[in-house]
Amino acid sequence: MRELAGTRANHLIDPSLHIWGWEIPVYLFLGGIVAGMMIISGFFLFQGRYRETRSCSTTLPFLSMVLLSLGMVALFLDLEYKVHVWRMYATFQPSSPMSWGSWILVLVYPALFLNMLVRQPEWIRARVPLFEQWSARLHEHPAGMKAVGVANMVLGGMLGVYTGILLSAFGARPLWNSSVLGLLFLVSGLSTAAAFVHIIARDRSERELLAKSDNAFLVVELFVMGLFLIGLVTSTDVHQQAAKLLLSGPYAPVFWVFVIGLGIVIPLVLQSLAVSHRVRHSAVPPLMVIAGGLILRFVIVSAGQVSHWTRAAGLE
Repeated sequence: MRELAGTRANHLIDPSLHIWGWEIPVYLFLGGIVAGMMIISGFFLFQGRYRETRSCSTTLPFLSMVLLSLGMVALFLDLEYKVHVWRMYATFQPSSPMSWGSWILVLVYPALFLNMLVRQPEWIRARVPLFEQWSARLHEHPAGMKAVGVANMVLGGMLGVYTGILLSAFGARPLWNSSVLGLLFLVSGLSTAAAFVHIIARDRSERELLAKSDNAFLVVELFVMGLFLIGLVTSTDVHQQAAKLLLSGPYAPVFWVFVIGLGIVIPLVLQSLAVSHRVRHSAVPPLMVIAGGLILRFVIVSAGQVSHWTRAAGLE
């Protein structure tokens, strides 16, 4: 009997479920920020800002490919059967968010590459002369370049929404089971992307434009966050208990302090003072926004795995 009791909860004997670790929140965060950067760079391309040498539109496509690749590495590390990853591209399942996401990612890379061809950073152009030739051919078709900008904005929006739909499709997790989650992650991706581009932008007018845009995104993010929570607390008992994990439960301190306070409200106040020229522009508020966006993914993913139906039904 003693020997039997000592073997319980042994992963070699008892079946166990894999819990998502740090890889998934990091992937969702990087996917969201890349989605926002694609929308911003696509908008700049559509406006013709690539003609300005100091515009950040020349570096955003390359940085987006690097960040998205890092996110894909994080996702790959989470896979249990890594050698079977090719099977995702052997079929297309319209009812599967993961299948949609896999094929969206396939389209994102060519769109980013075409965007990068419009105008590359000097150090890339010096090392790969062929890019300059392709860029010259692309410049012969202004309508084609605008189409590349539109494609980046559309695919960026699809990528940003997908990062939230990937979770909301799990009906067994009440916290994730919300149609607003895709919109929340999209707006959060836009705010973190605007904050990131605000830091690296060299042109003063672009910095001010991105700071104002980020303020608008943060206001919308607060509104969508409110809709997300209201949708939970006005739904079934199990959804209300899921909402309590964030509102007053074990995740509440991190959610209210780091996501809402330090990640949205305080940066919004500081950047509002900066764009009204009451204080100087600083990298601190954008860094707070970026950190808040990352912590939001960790909180949502972790709390969502804690929430489930059996607890509310009293089956535990």
